[in-house]
Amino acid sequence: MNAMNDSTQQKTPAWMTALTEWFSVHQRSMPWREEQSPYRTWVSEMMLQQTQVASVIPYFQRFMEAFPNVEALAAATEEQVLKLWEGLGYYSRARQLAACARQIVAQGGRFPEEFEALKALPGIGPYSAAAIASICFGKPVAVVDGNVLRVRARMLMDEEPIDGTAPRRRYFEELTQALQGHPEPGTFNQAMMELGALVCRPKAPDCGNCPVALWCEAFQHHAVQDFPKKRPAKQVPHYEVAVGLVYHNGKLLILKRLKEQMLGGLWEFPGGKLEDGETAAEAAAREIKEETGLNVAIGDEIAVIRHAYSHFHITMHAFYCNYDGEMNAVLCSRPWKWVAETELAAYPFPKANHKIFEAMEKGR
Repeated sequence: MNAMNDSTQQKTPAWMTALTEWFSVHQRSMPWREEQSPYRTWVSEMMLQQTQVASVIPYFQRFMEAFPNVEALAAATEEQVLKLWEGLGYYSRARQLAACARQIVAQGGRFPEEFEALKALPGIGPYSAAAIASICFGKPVAVVDGNVLRVRARMLMDEEPIDGTAPRRRYFEELTQALQGHPEPGTFNQAMMELGALVCRPKAPDCGNCPVALWCEAFQHHAVQDFPKKRPAKQVPHYEVAVGLVYHNGKLLILKRLKEQMLGGLWEFPGGKLEDGETAAEAAAREIKEETGLNVAIGDEIAVIRHAYSHFHITMHAFYCNYDGEMNAVLCSRPWKWVAETELAAYPFPKANHKIFEAMEKGR
């Protein structure tokens, strides 16, 4: 047994050993680490994509209370899942979670252990598949997220921009190869991500407390702030949008976004982009007519909301509107409902709409 351990230790690069030892002392307490399982790891990793840990924790806890296992998630409606996901963004992840849970249950309720088999499931890409395979099943496959990309780019003084595909593929292959001799690949993967989050930060990296500074080329050459390299940022488009809160006999008209649309499955108020030369009020009346067939009276502006999505920004003008015709006269290709204000909380809405709700509360 000792000879086998010695052999394994010789195969593992020294910096990887130093990192996992650091992690054993400095890792943060997280609910998905306290009780690890393929299901909990999967949900947490899906939530953590593009989202900070502090924001994810309360969502994860509520999600586990509602859906404690894959069978409970498979039995949930898409709307129930989206409601619990509300505010996390990237809502396709939530729909993929539900679809994947149904497939896992249909295949017997057990997660596959191998990386390739996990990757074949709906919505599970290389990152999540590697996390589940390594953390839960001890498979020697590397997790490469933004933190890992940054750490390795600095350690190697890599001149290639990390927002391209080549570095991600290269680091994955290199680290997966190195993990073949590592006794705890899941621990190492978590340590790499933790190092990027706590020490090797994008700004103000804490190199004095870095366990791998000895092996970091950028640190040795006093060039940490010069890495990682990124391609020049593209200009982010900005759109002016107008929406109407259409009232009829105390009820509001809401529309459901189609699955193939951005924010698919969420509910919203009718509206759309301003055209050249239009005022926001004019755009609201036109868009409501085009989307629903209703002629409405535009009232007071509730709020002007500024919101940033990943690839564009919007300024949303929200108006009170009144409709006096027949409620069933709505002509819309999407699902629609008339609901009381008190019922709005039961439906999942995009984050920008919650800013409208806040403005409505202040108005009262």
